Amino acid sequence: MAEKETILIADDSSSVRKFVSFALKTIGFNVVAAEDGMDALEKMPLHDVSLVLTDLNMPNVDGIELIRTIRANEAYKDIPIVVLSSIKDEEDKKKCFDAGANAYLIKPFNAKRLQYEISKFINVKKS
Repeated sequence: MAEKETILIADDSSSVRKFVSFALKTIGFNVVAAEDGMDALEKMPLHDVSLVLTDLNMPNVDGIELIRTIRANEAYKDIPIVVLSSIKDEEDKKKCFDAGANAYLIKPFNAKRLQYEISKFINVKKS
């Protein structure tokens, strides 16, 4: 049997982390949850991460800085990054893409939409 892929979710909202974790575990992914960008950067070397989901506004290390740091690291530079944010501002979206994000998903979203966005980058088991 193939090894489960691991998705890292960085979001300072525990309810978002719980919802996303549940939605991803339901379709067969391992999930690593981080409370902010700093926590995410500390956890990345401990797991074989296939994709990163990140909020934009977080304490300590925000989403933009997390994206830039991941992209600057040779070991992680090709990992897909999807931003999960309630911010609809086009300028903020542009900053995310300029930093190296692959997709931008506006909150609130449902599990099917999340699965669809992830399926653009890694295989998703249909639920």
